[in-house]
Amino acid sequence: MIDRKPFDSETYVETIQSSPCFICQLVADNSANPHHIIYENDEAIVFLNKYPVLYGYSLVAPKAHKEQVTGDFSQEEYLRLQALIYAVAEATRRYVQPERVYILSLGSQQGNRHVHWHVAPLPAGLPFDEQQLNALRFSNGVLDLSEAACQALTAGLRHELNQLGFC
Repeated sequence: MIDRKPFDSETYVETIQSSPCFICQLVADNSANPHHIIYENDEAIVFLNKYPVLYGYSLVAPKAHKEQVTGDFSQEEYLRLQALIYAVAEATRRYVQPERVYILSLGSQQGNRHVHWHVAPLPAGLPFDEQQLNALRFSNGVLDLSEAACQALTAGLRHELNQLGFC
């Protein structure tokens, strides 16, 4: 069982609404915005969620700043990105062994505008009333993962992606 720590939603909202795009900063290799990168190619980047509510929670985003989940992509671009999302979900399923893997695209024109997909593994055995949207709530706190745990998780997910023909 991984301990949780409180999450300051008000500060988070203020930060995402007043700061430059965190995904663009990550793509530009901005050391002020460190993340654990699982995979990247010329078009996309995959990294651990900095504020995970579930173990193995990652984000998949195009490198180019796009804001609409479908409208900013050609069908070919979208399908290539979906193939990567599928592979990340499969790698997560293999490594974390969750009951289910949730895939969502969240964000807003008011903050987190850069389109991205959340790959969130639901722990096996979690009671039904703690699943689905309840499992994703910041009010439950975020996992208190050490740097070593994040590095091991990144390496494990990267290994599984490699087994699937990515990396």
